[in-house]
Amino acid sequence: MMMKSPSLNLALWGMLCVIFLCSEPSQSIDIDIGLTIPNPRLSKAYTALQAWKYAITSDPNGFTSNWYGPDVCNYTGVYCAPAPDDPHSLTVAGIDLNHANIAGTLPEELGLLEDLALFHLNSNRFCGTIPDSFRNMRLLFELDVSTNQFSGCFPSVVLCLPSLKFLDIRFNQFEGAIPSAVFDLKLDALFINNNKFSSSLPKNIGNSPVSVLVLANNNLNSCIPSSLTKMAGTLNEIILLNTGLTGCFPQDIGLLNQVTVFDVGFNNLVGPLPESMGNMKSLEQLNVAHNKLSGAIPESICRLPKLENFTYSYNFFCSEPLTCLNLKDKDDRQNCIPNRPLQRSATECKSFYAHPVDCGAFGCSPRSPPPPPPPPPPPPPPPSPPPPSPPPPYQPWHSKHPKHPKHNWGAFPPGHFHHP
Repeated sequence: MMMKSPSLNLALWGMLCVIFLCSEPSQSIDIDIGLTIPNPRLSKAYTALQAWKYAITSDPNGFTSNWYGPDVCNYTGVYCAPAPDDPHSLTVAGIDLNHANIAGTLPEELGLLEDLALFHLNSNRFCGTIPDSFRNMRLLFELDVSTNQFSGCFPSVVLCLPSLKFLDIRFNQFEGAIPSAVFDLKLDALFINNNKFSSSLPKNIGNSPVSVLVLANNNLNSCIPSSLTKMAGTLNEIILLNTGLTGCFPQDIGLLNQVTVFDVGFNNLVGPLPESMGNMKSLEQLNVAHNKLSGAIPESICRLPKLENFTYSYNFFCSEPLTCLNLKDKDDRQNCIPNRPLQRSATECKSFYAHPVDCGAFGCSPRSPPPPPPPPPPPPPPPSPPPPSPPPPYQPWHSKHPKHPKHNWGAFPPGHFHHP
């Protein structure tokens, strides 16, 4: 499978054109007991392909039946072109054995194909791992080993291929963690679906410049990373079907306004569909079926100008706008929508809505820090001094019988002087 994208290097496309449209047999070869081969590149290719033929255990359709002799450019599925750094020298630039039903392994000698730009091997029965010697393929542009029986950890050798743009390892038996570094590669398309990967989606997923991202049918068991929206400038298709996603949608998911296909069906997502999804103006297919989503479906989603297929069955939505019913292809079964056929029972819906969803409880995005504790109350003011005792009644000095009053001076506070 070849991906076409505006980001493809024009010079490389010229090379691909030579490979697939203008390929021709190599220069005449003098076959003698010494196997005269035109140049060292083809000599290395002969060594690599003979080692590979030896590692093939079954070829029922005879694809490699003519893989003998030094004329490797005439081998079935092998394509030669002028070397990038020497137009006078032929080299093996592409291998395409798609749908050949061949069984076997990939030998380390394949690393001798240092000028290889395309390696297409989908729909065969190869097993084992991708040889570490592939790191020598500095010009490898497309690597497709999908639909085989490869196993082991993620083939980390692909992280060492500087020209790689198209990576397809789907439908194999790879397992373990997906290296976060794969999302830092300058790929145009990434297919790693239908394996046995069991890691969570890394936070740097938004660094990937891919236009197509397919991770379906793996055990990722994670939230939708908030950094996903950083892919808005390039992403056209994203398929996260049956990957164990949890939590709520990021509220700004609508920033992915170039996406045409958005599929997160068969997961454990909860909460409402964000209103911002109404900004995904390029959306043609939207699948959120078989989750635990709830609330009202925003009318802005069903008014998207290019939306043709909207599947939201097997959730707990409680209402849908009439505009959704006018879509060309929609599925609203098994929800909690009044007056619609084939919905969940009232008892089931009531039980679900008895437990409101807390999106923050999933840890998908950092919660707002708790407010600081209130400042301690100020210390109580010191007790005020007791009020002074009231003065004795006033007695005029000119009384007819003036007598010196008998005062108790100790009853007054210090500094208080009474002047009769």
